[in-house]
Amino acid sequence: MKPTNFSKSLTKFLTLYLPGEKGMSQNTILSYKDAFVLFLVYAHEEKQLDANIIEFHQITQELILGFLDWLETNRHCCPATRNVRLAALHSFFRYVQYQSPEHGHEWQKILAIPVKRAQKGTVSYLTLEAIRNLLKEPDQLTRRGRRDLALLSLLYESGCRVAELIQLTPSMVRLEQPCTVKLVGKGNKARIVPLLEAQTQFLSYYMQENNLLEAHANQYPLFHNSRREKLTRTGVNYILKKYVHKAKQKHPGLFPDTVSCHCLRHSKAMHLLQAGVNLVYIRDILGHSSVQVTEVYARADSKQKREAIEKAYSEVAPKETPSWEVNDNLLQWLMSFPKL
Repeated sequence: MKPTNFSKSLTKFLTLYLPGEKGMSQNTILSYKDAFVLFLVYAHEEKQLDANIIEFHQITQELILGFLDWLETNRHCCPATRNVRLAALHSFFRYVQYQSPEHGHEWQKILAIPVKRAQKGTVSYLTLEAIRNLLKEPDQLTRRGRRDLALLSLLYESGCRVAELIQLTPSMVRLEQPCTVKLVGKGNKARIVPLLEAQTQFLSYYMQENNLLEAHANQYPLFHNSRREKLTRTGVNYILKKYVHKAKQKHPGLFPDTVSCHCLRHSKAMHLLQAGVNLVYIRDILGHSSVQVTEVYARADSKQKREAIEKAYSEVAPKETPSWEVNDNLLQWLMSFPKL
């Protein structure tokens, strides 16, 4: 079957342009790929357009708008997810403007589709007490329990993303003083996050037990499954949810309805902020591109807001007690109230 202009351009976009010319990370490329998988599913199921024969002239602004609506109505995606898919499409059609300029007017109409305003949710985080109770759940008498404890402890203490955690190798961890872990985040940007010696004890035991301190194991996955393969996002989320379920049964008031791995990252940031750590340092630990991104934690910390208000409080209200409050008979007071 002869390849179409759409299939050829999409292949070059994902395999050559994004990693080669744009230098995008593998996670971003996979996210873009998922957007086009969904687009082709929509085109086939809703518009009867076969992915094998779809051509550029069949792709219109109306088709893209229909796809975005389908994401929200059929797949129940939130506006933020819709915007992520639209960003992938925008990136592709900016690219094909130079590959197929004869369709330039249609590409400009697609690029003019605006992002949808999404409601910003509140930052969900756990208290220090909740974190302590969560880390008590893994059974340290079992090999898997010790691995899970090391994983959850590092996930919280480093404030890393799940994608950063599963990419870790033993060579990226320094257990000697000063203890650090090297994390590679969005855009392949690396950062060094300091760890206290007390924070690394479970990780140290785990690495010794699994021979991950040996030179030949430098590039092995730091956290792996029973087949010695690196854990997936799904695997890490399963581990967290398992122990959250156990902890919630014992302490139901400490945990919200849903706890994600990103919730542990939020929790670390909030705890650092509440301990008085400067936002600039929190930004560097989390790997944010700007301190303005990190400011979301300052805006979400109601405890610090209350403490700041209490420190700045000056009493301005009158201290005198209204006369009717000392009068047992409110009706009598009202009747005796002087007329104007």
